[in-house]
Amino acid sequence: MKITAYEVRPDERNTLIRLCQERDIELEMTSENLNAETVGLSKGSDGVTTLGQSTYSNEVIDALKENGVKVLAARCVGFDHMNRDYAEAQGFKLCHGSYGPNGVAEFTIMTMLMALRQMKRAMANTDDKDFTLKGKQGRQLGSLTVGVFGTGRIGYHVIKLLKGFGCRIICNDVYENPVVREIAEYVPFDTLLAESDVITLHAPLLPSTAGIINEKNIAKMKDGVVLINNARGALLDIDAVIKALENGKFATLVMDAYPGEEGIIHVPHEEDIVINTFGEKDSWLKLQYIRSFVNVIHTPHMAFFTREAAEQMCEAGVTGIYEVLTEGKSAHELPPRQA
Repeated sequence: MKITAYEVRPDERNTLIRLCQERDIELEMTSENLNAETVGLSKGSDGVTTLGQSTYSNEVIDALKENGVKVLAARCVGFDHMNRDYAEAQGFKLCHGSYGPNGVAEFTIMTMLMALRQMKRAMANTDDKDFTLKGKQGRQLGSLTVGVFGTGRIGYHVIKLLKGFGCRIICNDVYENPVVREIAEYVPFDTLLAESDVITLHAPLLPSTAGIINEKNIAKMKDGVVLINNARGALLDIDAVIKALENGKFATLVMDAYPGEEGIIHVPHEEDIVINTFGEKDSWLKLQYIRSFVNVIHTPHMAFFTREAAEQMCEAGVTGIYEVLTEGKSAHELPPRQA
């Protein structure tokens, strides 16, 4: 059995090597994304594993099939980039990654507290030797209502951590978890929008959730709300978010995930000239504008990025391929489709 691993970060190399050696799997690794130019590296492989920046176009999937690949496994949790319909129609089995909810949940609480205590302004001012308190008055989490949209594994863990702060916790999900109901109150989505001082997003990207933070729903939020997106970038209608920023709707916007971040995140840009690097790429220019607001905290899709999670993602990528090829199924296969 042979696996080709694309988008391999330095921190993943030893784990991938160990996992494949334990299973007697031949491993080909590259830091390059899977795309039309690099798909040839997969020739003779039974499975391919990537992160989230690779291109699963029809052309690439056809080439993978011609190269003998049978299983496609994303090491990341998200799989909306994998061109699922076409890949499955061509006979591929698809898997995705998994990791414990602790890392993202802890990151969410950290960014929530940073937003409430004006930490972006405080750190920038202090670096500039402005030691005044101007613009730095914060809020105490325990006095607020926090709305959690999405109560799966990560959303539930966020709620458990929030419980210790004494805040009111309301939540919304298509599937109501009875365990969550013991410590938080399920409310209609419109109620969550209207009553929350802080809104944190933990929903998957589905047709029903894509662009759900739009102009209509932002208008239902409190003025001065803190909005946190450490989930999927495309939950945001970014033009509506920009308009809300310009109108002063948000006390703070936290974005670890941003729509259209492919080709932008997880690569260095410190020496780039914006317009020369990306031309008129809309998502890049909008991101630069959003980052200019003092009440925006933007991080490079790193909420997941702990040593523990990285190892678990590698395990999912290799194990998913191995189990499908040896047992015909895997716990890492994509979940059933949802509306």
